[in-house]
Amino acid sequence: MSTPGPFGGDNPFEGMPIFGDLAKLFTNQGPVNWDVARQIGGFMAAEGQSEGNVDPIERIKLEELARVAELQIADFTGLATSTTGRSVSIRATTRSEWANVTLEAYRPLFEKLAGSLGGAVQLPLDDLGGPGDDPSGMGGPIPEEMLGNLMGVMAPMILGMQLGLMVGHLARNSLGQYDLPVPRPPTDELLVIVANLEAFGKDWSLPPDDLRLWVCLDSVAHHAVLGLPHVRQRLEELLFAYAAGFTPDPNALTERMSSIDPTDQGSWEHVFGDPESFLGSMESDAQRRIKPDLEALTSTIEGYVDYTMDEVGGRLIGSYGQLAEALRRRRVMANKGDRFVEKLFGLELSQKQYDRGEAFVRGVVERHGADGLTRLWSSAVELPTPSEVDAPGLWWERINLPSD
Repeated sequence: MSTPGPFGGDNPFEGMPIFGDLAKLFTNQGPVNWDVARQIGGFMAAEGQSEGNVDPIERIKLEELARVAELQIADFTGLATSTTGRSVSIRATTRSEWANVTLEAYRPLFEKLAGSLGGAVQLPLDDLGGPGDDPSGMGGPIPEEMLGNLMGVMAPMILGMQLGLMVGHLARNSLGQYDLPVPRPPTDELLVIVANLEAFGKDWSLPPDDLRLWVCLDSVAHHAVLGLPHVRQRLEELLFAYAAGFTPDPNALTERMSSIDPTDQGSWEHVFGDPESFLGSMESDAQRRIKPDLEALTSTIEGYVDYTMDEVGGRLIGSYGQLAEALRRRRVMANKGDRFVEKLFGLELSQKQYDRGEAFVRGVVERHGADGLTRLWSSAVELPTPSEVDAPGLWWERINLPSD
């Protein structure tokens, strides 16, 4: 019996039309086959079903609440909520539309990741052993000498499949566009997945209007922080460095690939259905050196947003306590697929990391008031170090040292 991958199911691609024409899988588009990624991402996001358009009433409600959220977040934080100089808007999307936009938004980061992983996918022929027993390759598994030649051709397709699968999974679970605090190309149009919002509200018996306002406030608060040029630059530096640091196990990949039977579609689906086979590598020493800084920055961002939500949402949303508890449990109950995608980016956002960031922010407020907190986002110099996140007093002392 096969072991299900992190996103569930033995063959998550079962029934997908792309497998009807395998030749299309091998079109070389650089390090990633983006056509494959988009097709699989949309298919997985919609679970193979046709999605209708978002109800226009939902669009109107979210657009109206976006204006409220923008004013409230700007007033409380003192931060600019816009990255383009225009007003923030909320775009109500379907899951498949969100997956397509997100693939494009994450494309630079994914291509850095592809460059890191490509060395394991494009294995040299010498690493694959001697010739197999079936040179034709038509009566059983792919012969090893053919496998060596195919690896370079297959690399973009393999990575396109895995990235599409991951983004499709995110689209089935995310509420907005900042469930993962990953910067996107500058725009003031923020995405909300209406179907996921409705499902989450129904599961936890949450008032729909309160939940809509919460997702708008949360999206704008994240956008205001991640839109700061120095925060964006530092976070991107860390994310790109982490993505470039993977050292996958080529032997595990070779063993997985050698089980493919070209005449059996099911064998292709089985091999490509579990991203951990290709991407679930052990952390490298280089990544372990980067991770403390990445965790310190993301914990601070999330702690600040949580603090802002408690202060602003607590005043505006009648059921805020109920909402906050449901969202805390959502974090704790994140499934294996969610954790896998976080791990791939170096963003293992456990409740411990959220609590760490919130403790730092509240520690600053308790000692120096809300005015002291305004220093946090002044410049790159004020971003806390890993040790300072655990000791707000050290951070305050450093940023107030007299300059030479």
